[in-house]
Amino acid sequence: MIAVEDTVLVLLAAGRSERFGPGNKLEEQFLARPLGLHVAVALEDMPFRERIVVVDGCAIDYGAHHFRVLHNGAPDRDIASSVRMGVDCARARDAAAVLIALADMPRVTAAHIYRLFDAASDLDGAAVVASSDGTTPCPPVLFGRDRFEDVLAITGDQGARDLIQSGRHVVTNAAELIDVDTQEDLQRLRELVHAPEALTRPESHVLRAGSSEERRAAFDSLL
Repeated sequence: MIAVEDTVLVLLAAGRSERFGPGNKLEEQFLARPLGLHVAVALEDMPFRERIVVVDGCAIDYGAHHFRVLHNGAPDRDIASSVRMGVDCARARDAAAVLIALADMPRVTAAHIYRLFDAASDLDGAAVVASSDGTTPCPPVLFGRDRFEDVLAITGDQGARDLIQSGRHVVTNAAELIDVDTQEDLQRLRELVHAPEALTRPESHVLRAGSSEERRAAFDSLL
């Protein structure tokens, strides 16, 4: 059984955010706090062994929320390189598992993360447990220590897809797994939850969960 106390949380907050346009999407306001801080706050009462965030210049003060901050300054960085940084750090601390979460998924809850741990209860070090909307697996993802080498060896999309597809998938409401890639995504999310920031924008949108192909394309770009 994998315990939260033996697990390292790795929050990915590095990336070019080219689809979002000017500025850093994680620093945009959502429900009166930076978008990229929501997951950190949602999981702050979970007793992880350690909290690690991988950044590349984000101004959010993750250290104030008990995160160890790692900087991914590689000019050719991709999300897979940030994953490898976090997993390598967790392995050095002899963690039993690592939980990979994305800072641009602000609706993730602690209740769902505990369900990932429940699903891994009989897997121990071999665990690979991903989130799912019922169609497509996606982060957050829990990896047991026996899978660390597999994750560290990933250099392209196919390896990540195969690893996740071979694991268990915990289904939750699609709205909890929304990620923000564009300014339109952020505005639709604000309107979905009636965020006060939505009132400052003239546009009006209806939030769409997106097709399974769109969600799969987004997941394929993770690792």
